[in-house]
Amino acid sequence: MRPGIPASAEYLAGERGKPAVLLVHGFLQTRDFPTVTTLARGLHDAGYTVLSPTLSLNIPGRKQSLACEAVHKHSLDDDVAEIGRWIHWLKSQGHPTIVLLGHSFGSMQLLAYLSAKPDAAVQGYLGASLIAAQIGSTDRSTLIAQLEERVLNKQRDLVNQPLSFCRKYPSTPEGLLSYVRWDQARVLASLKRSPVDVQLIMGDADDMMGGGWLKALQHMQVPMAVVKGANHFMNGEHEFDLLDNALKYLDVVKPHPPR
Repeated sequence: MRPGIPASAEYLAGERGKPAVLLVHGFLQTRDFPTVTTLARGLHDAGYTVLSPTLSLNIPGRKQSLACEAVHKHSLDDDVAEIGRWIHWLKSQGHPTIVLLGHSFGSMQLLAYLSAKPDAAVQGYLGASLIAAQIGSTDRSTLIAQLEERVLNKQRDLVNQPLSFCRKYPSTPEGLLSYVRWDQARVLASLKRSPVDVQLIMGDADDMMGGGWLKALQHMQVPMAVVKGANHFMNGEHEFDLLDNALKYLDVVKPHPPR
């Protein structure tokens, strides 16, 4: 991915006539996270090629989930760059049409990729249990200003700040800032401006972002399937609902002319 930072993925080859799926795991997890592995197997059984990388998070050959309390020297820019590298790899294997599928934080990272200059091979986006970057009770504008000042003054000391489900997340100012900037407003705006077709799959019992998040997404009128009774991880019986909704979307993905 970068000098000294190798990364790996699981590649399940499917039928050539179907789009390939790039499947990205959630916050600090790996491709072995149960929601991701179950989804990958189900999609492959239905004939789809699935590439499930483990984002390196700047750790060479990372194979395990990263603890909240670990020193985090990765950034959203690194994540986006790695997503781009895996898309390029899929194309090199002869897959001209690619659909991005993320779970939780992975859905947000894929939106960040789409908000830049996505490859023309990317023809769709599926966001399961989509979230924004949460920072606890901290005032976001104040935190951003503080982090920007640290970056400007080239201060390298780690900042310990709640992020997502982590109560303590020690990170470099640059890395933390890259995630903190992705608040709810930015996620919603990125959905609206997506250069490819969008489909969300959300659980109505998902309390990760609070009750107002689902309503905000519905207000945006983004195409969305709401799974009744499903929590953030869509485990148990809801694994089948997640897979079924993903397959319904993939079944109608047709290649568009190059952007």
